[in-house]
Amino acid sequence: MLSDSHQGPAYIEHRGLKIPSFLYGTAWKEMETEALAKLALESGFLGIDTANQRRHYYEAGVGKALQHVLADGNIKRSDLFLQTKFTYTGGQDHRLPYDPAADYTSQVRQSFASSLEHLNTTYLDSYILHGPMSRVGLTDADWEVWRAMEDLKKSGAVKLIGVSNMEFGQVQLLLEKADIKPAFVQNRCFARTQWDAKIRALCREHDVIYQGFSLITANASELNQPEIHQIAKRLGCSIAQVVFRFALQVGMIPLTGTTSQRHMKEDLAMYDIELSDAEIEIIENVA
Repeated sequence: MLSDSHQGPAYIEHRGLKIPSFLYGTAWKEMETEALAKLALESGFLGIDTANQRRHYYEAGVGKALQHVLADGNIKRSDLFLQTKFTYTGGQDHRLPYDPAADYTSQVRQSFASSLEHLNTTYLDSYILHGPMSRVGLTDADWEVWRAMEDLKKSGAVKLIGVSNMEFGQVQLLLEKADIKPAFVQNRCFARTQWDAKIRALCREHDVIYQGFSLITANASELNQPEIHQIAKRLGCSIAQVVFRFALQVGMIPLTGTTSQRHMKEDLAMYDIELSDAEIEIIENVA
């Protein structure tokens, strides 16, 4: 259930936890990560998404931002939702957070311990498998990694576990065979697939929350359609606000990675607008 508050991010109640319904993503920020994550938290974001993958993320920069914000005393660690990821060697560069010669269970544990250290926290709210080993099906490596993640969940070191960059069949397989079902599926979300409609439907069926990233950047031409501009004009808001509000109303947690404080505040203001059923349908079918 979404909360009714328009004071900052609303929350979703999911598997006994209160989760912010809008996340700030920290990919590709490099040495700006600390400043931008701090700005996002000061602007009102309470959920941060990162990864222990130095190639595309600077997880330790997020940790430094958290230290600043928590030291100010306005936000407590329990108010925040911290999500990071385990990434296979294929997605890493030479700056690995684990021993590549170790078995996958050890790699997960080493990466997780490194994430706790980077983020200066004793637990994580969400831990995500950054992507499966292959494009089709789940390999023995994927199952070993998932079991290691299940163990972290059972130990209480992480509250929820999930997956990213998976296609329909892989999510279906994981839901069928995992001891602990994923709490989240995080995918790049394309308008041309009706915003990942098939996987979102599977998620709804199994009490999984879909997290969508690249909602704006992956759909530039679709979002430039006259009907989208008309919706934004009616509501007196930006195209980004329309898209993020759409995501929220169809049960998705959107991610934004904006580097502008003005856009951060604008994006959060999407809680103050509402789309009609007809407008939702227009956006769902815009491609």
